[in-house]
Amino acid sequence: MSEPSTSRSTAVHPLAGTTMTGAEMIVRVLADEGTTAIFGYSGGAILPTYDAVFLYNQERTERGEPQMPLIVPANEQGAGFMAAGYARASGKVGVCMVTSGPGATNTVTPVRDSMADSVPMIVICGQVPTAAIGTDAFQEAPVPALMGSVAKHIFLVTEPEKLEATVRTAFEIARTGRPGPVVIDVPKDVQNWSGTFRGEGLLPIPGYRKRLFATSNAAIEDDEAAAFFAMLRTAKRPLIYAGGGVVNGEASNELSAFARAFGIPVVTTLMGIGAYDTTDPLAMRMLGMHGAAFANYAVDDCDFLIAVGARFDDRVAGVPGRFAPNAKHIAHIDIDRAEINKVKRVNWAHVGELPAALKSLLAYGQRVGFAPDLAAWHAHLDDLRRTHAMNYDRDSELIQPYYVIEEINRLTKGEAIIATGVGQHQMWAAQYFDFRRPRLWLTSGSMGTMGFGLPAAIGAQFANPDALVIDIDGDASIRMNIGELETVTTYDLPVKVVVLNNFGDGMVKQWQKLFFKGRMSASDKSLHKKDFIKAAQADGFEYAVRLDRKSDVPRVIEEFIRHPGAAFLEVIIDPDAGVYPMVGPGQSYDAMITGDYIAARHPPKNTDAPGPSQMF
Repeated sequence: MSEPSTSRSTAVHPLAGTTMTGAEMIVRVLADEGTTAIFGYSGGAILPTYDAVFLYNQERTERGEPQMPLIVPANEQGAGFMAAGYARASGKVGVCMVTSGPGATNTVTPVRDSMADSVPMIVICGQVPTAAIGTDAFQEAPVPALMGSVAKHIFLVTEPEKLEATVRTAFEIARTGRPGPVVIDVPKDVQNWSGTFRGEGLLPIPGYRKRLFATSNAAIEDDEAAAFFAMLRTAKRPLIYAGGGVVNGEASNELSAFARAFGIPVVTTLMGIGAYDTTDPLAMRMLGMHGAAFANYAVDDCDFLIAVGARFDDRVAGVPGRFAPNAKHIAHIDIDRAEINKVKRVNWAHVGELPAALKSLLAYGQRVGFAPDLAAWHAHLDDLRRTHAMNYDRDSELIQPYYVIEEINRLTKGEAIIATGVGQHQMWAAQYFDFRRPRLWLTSGSMGTMGFGLPAAIGAQFANPDALVIDIDGDASIRMNIGELETVTTYDLPVKVVVLNNFGDGMVKQWQKLFFKGRMSASDKSLHKKDFIKAAQADGFEYAVRLDRKSDVPRVIEEFIRHPGAAFLEVIIDPDAGVYPMVGPGQSYDAMITGDYIAARHPPKNTDAPGPSQMF
């Protein structure tokens, strides 16, 4: 089988041969690639392309066709996270378009965030004219140097004849293999250049395509499948450990079919939430630092761990040598060869696309009549779920954040798109919400970027106009990008925003209580003057309510969810509410702290605080 060509279609583009400016070519390729929204902020170096977007949409309106709207945020970081939210919620490539200098540098965090979580995104940056590059011209920044270390790939277009193919190739790189962000730095003179639009063609990137071809055509041969099932046949307590790669690889259906066919329970990482229906009897919820106690105990007890699209990161396998200590065998399926044996040595591995791999294993197992009896394992896990269930102080007179999320979940039934900021509220949402399918859970996992939730929710709403989109945020996290409240109302989006207000950096405070003898250095914001309700009202939220009485929770939550447009809810929660279970970094699950309301299997064996270099 030969390597695919660099042109993906034999059909002639209707505009092939047309003379266009570079800016018009950019916009045309965006449209050809299925872009339905662009998120960005204008400026001098990107003005030609912004003008081309305007003219494109004007032409579409005159023909009665849908536009490709340009969504203007409060700042470029918001634009980057909107594009990421759009991508995470839809599986399509998100597009962010910004100007040079500070416009570009403000997108560094979203680019790194998307790279860390394998999110496909294109960032198009304006740049000073080619002749001025390197002269410290007005609003010049060394974008290739800055972005090259945090993006999947970076293009600086200095040959205008290659612009069209560059943009098309950027989409190919962003969405294929292990997805990620691609940055295109386009000097202003390249945008203003005029040339012939080809309507086809990609850049020659033979090394990348060769690796991609090998990965996409990697098959599990019968002898490899036989080796896998030889391990599975001897296992009495097999467990699937599913990560974000299942969601990014569109492998949720195949994972579910495989798990259900053989009755293998599933735990997921933070990024893998939704890869398997959390309401299914085989679902063991999230594992890891703040995973459910029963999920972590399941990992401790399993004798065969099957990692799918997961990378044994430090939030899951804090001490790799003591992770899954009773597993006689570990198998690992991933699209990225670099992840195999990077952290944890495994007994069996396959590098390839997850849907095909899972289909192959399922077909082989069914063909050889594999039908394990795992009734005892299922009974054991049922007992773990009952004995070590998630719980909290249900008798407290203060509003508990878990109760708020349970009430929202009761109404949304695992069907809402939930975006979060970063902190305690993020973990509570991961622990207490249900997710019936993938791409309903949007959070900053590896980077842990505060301020992610609100703009990500906006991007998700543009990707899914009819969906219920809720941002679960914290009072500290939402401050990072609170200017995007106005973006919600400017575009008449029905985004619902919940701020769980505990007057400070809750997760930092929790760590300070546990490991710094309660010294609240710069984390207590109880004296801050922010009135979130007035802020939301000033930004046009017609529904903006503060909830501070426990007896009002069910009524107010229902009003909030049922409100037809944008809604803002501030909930004054117990400032001492913690995130439990908790496994300190650099510690194993036998050191898990379950708090006062979740039963522990045994007292922690290692209660020493993490060392200074292990914190967070």
